[in-house]
Amino acid sequence: MIRLFIVDDHPVVIEGILSLIKNEKDIEWVGQAMNAQSCLGFFVNNTAHIVLMDISLPDMSGVDLCAVMKEKYPGIFILGISTFNQGLYIKKMMENGASGYILKNSSKEELLKAIYTVCEGGIYFSGEAGESLKQYQRTEKEEIPVLSRREKEVLELIAEGYTNPEIAEKLFLSSFTVDSHRKNLIAKLNVKNTASLVKYAVEKKLI
Repeated sequence: MIRLFIVDDHPVVIEGILSLIKNEKDIEWVGQAMNAQSCLGFFVNNTAHIVLMDISLPDMSGVDLCAVMKEKYPGIFILGISTFNQGLYIKKMMENGASGYILKNSSKEELLKAIYTVCEGGIYFSGEAGESLKQYQRTEKEEIPVLSRREKEVLELIAEGYTNPEIAEKLFLSSFTVDSHRKNLIAKLNVKNTASLVKYAVEKKLI
């Protein structure tokens, strides 16, 4: 018998899930919580095999709650459930120990499949969630072009707000050469303008 616990701050979602599993002979609903504190409180004296966990809770994100739960109760399986179909959330849940992620618009068949798969030690993503994760990982793995020492120097001075003539003076180059470097950097890093060049450089820790 699979003991199931639900954490979600929307009663209608909890009721919906319960109505989907009520006739399942292998699943027993053991409790519910509408926030992270209630969930942690329940597990002080009780247990479950699997927790269906919303990632958007009022007092703590499901991502953080997942990490706390897995640290305290490593044997409990956690299945993220959300309306957010974003790769970053899915990746963070998985990094914090979740065994899967499904969307709230999933069918009964998909919900049951997810519960059974996870309880058997497997990993389960609803179709859309799996696709989002793959897409996010692809973007994350995009290779960042390698910059030469001179390009890095020019980029750092651009980020500090220096103009082409000022950079030329500091690096003993002609304004024309600095302008070429600036244009090359914009092309090489595939950005639109100087502002997005600086933003990208900071995000990717190039400077």
